[in-house]
Amino acid sequence: FCRVDPYGFERPEDFDYASYEAFFSRYLVVLTRRAIKWSKLLKGNNSIQKSLKVKRYIRKGIPNEHRALIWMIVSGAQTNMEQNPGYYHRLLEGEKNDKLLEAIKTDMNRTFPDNVKFRKSADPCLQNALYNVLVAYGHHNKAVGYCQGMNFIAGYLILITKNEEESFWLLDALIGRILPDYYSPAMLGLKTDQEVLGELVKMKVPAVAELMERHGVMWTLVVSRWFICLFIDILPVETVLRIWDCLFYEGSKILFRVALTLIKQHQAFILEATNFPDICDKFKQITKGTFVTECHSFMQKIFTDPGSLPMATINKLRETCREKVLSQG
Repeated sequence: FCRVDPYGFERPEDFDYASYEAFFSRYLVVLTRRAIKWSKLLKGNNSIQKSLKVKRYIRKGIPNEHRALIWMIVSGAQTNMEQNPGYYHRLLEGEKNDKLLEAIKTDMNRTFPDNVKFRKSADPCLQNALYNVLVAYGHHNKAVGYCQGMNFIAGYLILITKNEEESFWLLDALIGRILPDYYSPAMLGLKTDQEVLGELVKMKVPAVAELMERHGVMWTLVVSRWFICLFIDILPVETVLRIWDCLFYEGSKILFRVALTLIKQHQAFILEATNFPDICDKFKQITKGTFVTECHSFMQKIFTDPGSLPMATINKLRETCREKVLSQG
């Protein structure tokens, strides 16, 4: 058995190889079929137009060989990169903010300690690329600078694109447009969206919302890492990448779909909790096991389980929740 997965992550001691093998042999058939369809769609071109067909294809998964390209195109990162030639390298060559560099250096060794490609001994060691991307981004977006969680996101982007400049522009797409205010110093967008999830749970899974309220468990305690890390280190790699495929195309509401599906699917299990620590523990448990490993069926579920989730509803909830967060100071 391979102790290290294709992305360089070491598998945990209790990794269930048998059920993973069973899943992957089925999933490989799907991947092969998708790869053929994508190759036909791209026909050797490096461009696609947004359409219902493309959206459907993305929801069914982008093959790894096309992933970086599709993310770049659908997120707008490709256009930005082409319109700003040499900008990334100029950021790295320009004046630096020492405080920012210090903050980034501190987090280098904490980024994916279980990934062999980020170890000092690796050749090439991806820590160098990660450091560059974060330094460039911190100087590009001074309002954000560097914020914990960004190291994991940039690290994942580097693993997939294998390209610093592309990772920089994808990070810019995520932080600047797709997840507004998630990583600003006050994290207002992040706090707002956790409240929004709470409101959506009240609407879609009221029994769980009631349980949380009864035991005084704040949503931020159980889901903040889901949102900050965009499910990195929470769900299996393949599943996270499938979520990101949709995140780059459809935007932040995908995060709510994933969170609601996890909660709805495990409603009975969560409702067994009888106290505060128990609830927190259940929320850790629901992100493990075959339900989340089987990324293909999981992704089908996120578009059916939560039911309709119009952007208008989310925007309205964001307005009221934002007010609430601001009033709490």
